[in-house]
Amino acid sequence: MLNSQIMAIFEEMADILEILQEDRFRVNSYRKAARVVKEVGEDLSTVAGEGRLLELPGIGKTLAEKINEFIESGEINAHQELLEQVPEGLPDMLAIPGMGPKGVRAVWQELQVGSIDQLRGVIEDGRLEELAGFGKKKVESIARGIDFLQQSQGRVRLYHALSLAELVVGALRGLDGVEQIELAGSLRRGCETVGDVDILACANDGETLIQRFTQLDGVQDVLAAGKTKGSVRYHNPQVCDETMQIDLRIVPAESFGAAWQYFTGSKAHNVHLREIAVKNKLKLNEYGLYKGKKLVAGKTEKQIYQKLGLTYVPPTLREDRGEIEAAQKNALPDVVQLTDMRGDLHMHTRASDGRAEIEDQIAMAKKLGYEYIAITDHSKSSVIANGLDADRLLRHVEQVRKLNEQTDGLTVLAGSEVDILTDGSLDYDDAILEQLDFVVASIHSGQQGDAGRNTDRVLQAMENPYVNCIAHPTGRI
Repeated sequence: MLNSQIMAIFEEMADILEILQEDRFRVNSYRKAARVVKEVGEDLSTVAGEGRLLELPGIGKTLAEKINEFIESGEINAHQELLEQVPEGLPDMLAIPGMGPKGVRAVWQELQVGSIDQLRGVIEDGRLEELAGFGKKKVESIARGIDFLQQSQGRVRLYHALSLAELVVGALRGLDGVEQIELAGSLRRGCETVGDVDILACANDGETLIQRFTQLDGVQDVLAAGKTKGSVRYHNPQVCDETMQIDLRIVPAESFGAAWQYFTGSKAHNVHLREIAVKNKLKLNEYGLYKGKKLVAGKTEKQIYQKLGLTYVPPTLREDRGEIEAAQKNALPDVVQLTDMRGDLHMHTRASDGRAEIEDQIAMAKKLGYEYIAITDHSKSSVIANGLDADRLLRHVEQVRKLNEQTDGLTVLAGSEVDILTDGSLDYDDAILEQLDFVVASIHSGQQGDAGRNTDRVLQAMENPYVNCIAHPTGRI
């Protein structure tokens, strides 16, 4: 918890400093410190106790003092002073798509808006639309952003949810008596955000497994602990900041497939399946598929679909968006698998803001069976990401080329993720770009500006003959 708390404080300090239009260097130093703290593989109190804080990249004397201050007192005085300079709910508005620091500052200074609720109020009474720099389209976008934010509260991005869930499943899978344990729910369907994690298990002694589950490292609260179901609030700051509810259900072997299908969902998909069952004078629930009182399928998911006259529907398609009709006609599309991946064309190394050296990435790519990778570190305008100027880039490219010559069975391409500047030009001139194998172009600044102008920036980049790919064109995380 300590690391995640300090990381959150540094992030909030950077946000407030940006809203207050303070020196950009200070803003970036806190952003970088937050990233460093997040990536530390051990508790900061241990690092501080051994006098190693200054060994962390980007942590100088001033930041080390602030970390020690939090360890000793539970707060950072400079953080408290910044909070006193802005309304309490002001930093929360930065989470709204379309609201950057300039926009937050504008509504605060011009309209005395200090919270998301107050922002919604000036949208509804028309005052935000009249504020310079906004306008009808942008206000509509912000309103949609508020709706999206409120709908997604309490939900966690797929990657983080999966990382937490795999830690729990990994800790339980090897225990004595555990015959099968699997992930279910929206996580198994691969939904973009996940509200809670569902785990199903078949075990000789379900009650003991539930007890072990509630005693895992990372369990903050035990919400339920019975013979067939346990529910906890789980947190691991090394994976993500969020705390998630994780439910574990013990299921009998003869019903495991039915339960797995039922708890994977989605609700609309399940309702459609039950309607098909009824039409065939069958009954489908989490215990199995029944004809009268006789269990006719339940041990595997494939049995369920087969008995309903359907080909097996992969979890990622179970949203009732036509997949059941396709399964009835044996016309389901092929789902992309990890084994279909041939390479990766967007990879950052420690040269900019990545976490690994090129050699490490080459080794992992070969282990995954890739045919090619492209090293595409940030360009110079991405200062916060330690972007490379032209000279550093060319030296970097030379290193990539040498490693490619030394690597058998894998092509290592030299590239860059190049910023699209405000006028639509690129961060490197064409004489530099033509020396690269693969160029990714992306907007990292001015994303909250006029949509038409930003579209023109992207189109201009697309017209450059050396640009191969546009990254995150909507700016969405």
